[in-house]
Amino acid sequence: MGKIILRLDRMMAERKMSLNELSQRVGVANVNLSKLKNGHVSAIRFSTLEAICQVLDCQPGDILEYQKDE
Repeated sequence: MGKIILRLDRMMAERKMSLNELSQRVGVANVNLSKLKNGHVSAIRFSTLEAICQVLDCQPGDILEYQKDE
């Protein structure tokens, strides 16, 4: 069984956007985005993913990656 890796930090860096700015524009609490960015969540709502993709002008695959177990 593999796992999903969140690459939100990479996309934020490419867009030169801070966590505070993303939080405000997406409408999600800073602490929740921080957990998401650091991979400390087990789920994400599609509505949140859609909002993040809209604000960062990216596709879900730009911030989500499947990693197989070795």
